[in-house]
Amino acid sequence: MGLCLFPDDDDATGPDISWSYSGFAAFRRRLAEAEGITLSQMWGFGGDVPWSSVSTSLEPFLDHPDDDGELSAAECAAILPRLEAVIAQWQSEATRTPLLQAHIDDARQLVIVLLHCVEKNVVLQFA
Repeated sequence: MGLCLFPDDDDATGPDISWSYSGFAAFRRRLAEAEGITLSQMWGFGGDVPWSSVSTSLEPFLDHPDDDGELSAAECAAILPRLEAVIAQWQSEATRTPLLQAHIDDARQLVIVLLHCVEKNVVLQFA
């Protein structure tokens, strides 16, 4: 059992990305760290730091229930530039562990899914 993110356009052949819950949690933690955020300190993740205290275009993705709800096409568009910058940052790291490479691969696939949402003007569904 896991989590799947996909464009809500009724196209079963469209792009998607799937994680185990633990895999998604690890990906999101690393993404938050790239923004200088310790996810476990944030409200909703065991901490009491409000999301209003941080500024990142990745916030709609980071502060989102794991397997419920959606992101709008506009939110997907806003996330894309920063996600692509984070991918470039990760690729430049001197030490490339298998987990880092998996996160790079996942982030690239997420970019494809987000781009599809923007191009089709559909929501990104979390299920």
